[in-house]
Amino acid sequence: MAEEGARQYRQELTADPRAFALIRRTVTAHIRYWGWTDHVGPAVMCVTEMLANVRDHAGSPDCVLILRATPSELRIVVSDRSPVLPVVRQPDWCSENGRGMWLLGANADTWGAEHTAEGKNVWVAFTRPTGAAST
Repeated sequence: MAEEGARQYRQELTADPRAFALIRRTVTAHIRYWGWTDHVGPAVMCVTEMLANVRDHAGSPDCVLILRATPSELRIVVSDRSPVLPVVRQPDWCSENGRGMWLLGANADTWGAEHTAEGKNVWVAFTRPTGAAST
């Protein structure tokens, strides 16, 4: 059953860095329209990191981006065809990579990854306290 007030956006895409700016603008527009303005920065950073992980680790840049907002939660899911779940590593601040999953954990309220029949979903969620007004 769908939660009352739930909104969703779904986009099949290719995790190509040349398209990341357009994807960030699309995510920003939806999040603002849905009243989650305070979460735009962290949410867009998480989307960028998840798409970069698809590009670098999934074996194929093809993926699906899903944004879902309810009055109490904003959830962002990136699905790809790789069954390999991401691993959080202690960041090496001198390296050019290896911080993606750490950044998700530092910016989202919760995150996770799960196997699917086609590969995996990696998701982040932002929550709003009960009764908090949307901005």
